[in-house]
Amino acid sequence: MGVDRRAAEGFGRAAAAYERGRPGYPQAAIDWMAAQLGIGPGSTVVDLGAGTGKFSRMMHATGARVIAVEPVSAMRVELARAAPGVEVLDGTAEAIPCVDASADAVTAAQAFHWFRGAAALREIHRVLRPAGGLGLIWNRRDKRDPLQAAIDAIIRPHRGRAPSHERDQWREPMLASTLFRPAGECRFHHEQTVDLDGLVDRVLSISFIATLRDDERSMVADQVRSLVDQSPTRLPYLTDVFLFQRR
Repeated sequence: MGVDRRAAEGFGRAAAAYERGRPGYPQAAIDWMAAQLGIGPGSTVVDLGAGTGKFSRMMHATGARVIAVEPVSAMRVELARAAPGVEVLDGTAEAIPCVDASADAVTAAQAFHWFRGAAALREIHRVLRPAGGLGLIWNRRDKRDPLQAAIDAIIRPHRGRAPSHERDQWREPMLASTLFRPAGECRFHHEQTVDLDGLVDRVLSISFIATLRDDERSMVADQVRSLVDQSPTRLPYLTDVFLFQRR
């Protein structure tokens, strides 16, 4: 199966902005996931929808072998540049280019809501070893913060029907699946410090913003620039981690 056309177009166009503007993940979240799923030296982790490797490189720092699977070529170029030591493969969550029972853990950071849930879960189950774990993680804009709320007000009219994690619709295929059982969840606080250009890149890296016409993207960029009168600035996030065990 191919990647969602809108996602491929948006993320391909915004790959450099994604690498510059997207936040990483809190180290506490990485440590908790690694401890719960037994990730460390000697482990093999397949990171799906890896983007530019923001999460892959943090997994690699645990000592695990990390195979980053990413369908968008522009993203893979950034990933290979930013995360040396991580293996990079062209593929999707619905057609993972790994052999059966070859991974101790599968992860998806800021990505599972783009997958075709049931098909992806079948593939993840196939590549995991018995008792292997699945880890999902999202940075969510903390909209209690006035700046994050203002950013949300700018981008929301452009969202259309783009998949989103915010209403937790990704849970539906998980709840319907007999292939995995819940194994824990935890929330962490995270913060990103950006200058004005970084703030603009953060917003322009959103897939449905990246697919706008040039004049519309310029308008969004100008609206974002008007929000702050000092640099650097702070962007707070809530980072949610969900773990599942292979049945």
